[in-house]
Amino acid sequence: QVHLVESGGGSVQAGGSLTLSCAVGGYSSCMGWFRQAPGKEREGVVVRDPLGNYYADSVKGRFTISKDDAGNTLYLQMNSMKSEDTAMYYCAARTGGLWCSSTPLRESDFGFWGQGTQVTVSS
Repeated sequence: QVHLVESGGGSVQAGGSLTLSCAVGGYSSCMGWFRQAPGKEREGVVVRDPLGNYYADSVKGRFTISKDDAGNTLYLQMNSMKSEDTAMYYCAARTGGLWCSSTPLRESDFGFWGQGTQVTVSS
């Protein structure tokens, strides 16, 4: 079982930065961030496992995932933010202790979810 609690959401102007945190209770080899904008399906933003980090094309070069040494907190550093980054952001962990799959941003691989934190980017 993995328990996830996000924090750090808020409002920011376009071009600005924001850092999200996810407090992790338990362990999963594959963890990351997803988001859901109003009227759209939830999409993968970035996930990581011991082999590497896997970013959606829309955030490459702007967002960075990291984890503290103790493994208790997962972070998402968001820079050069755009209005299209506005969404509810969710922390997620893959079930079964497995590493990320060959399609790492596939939502159905993830069975543990946080409650979400809202991010709003104004232009």
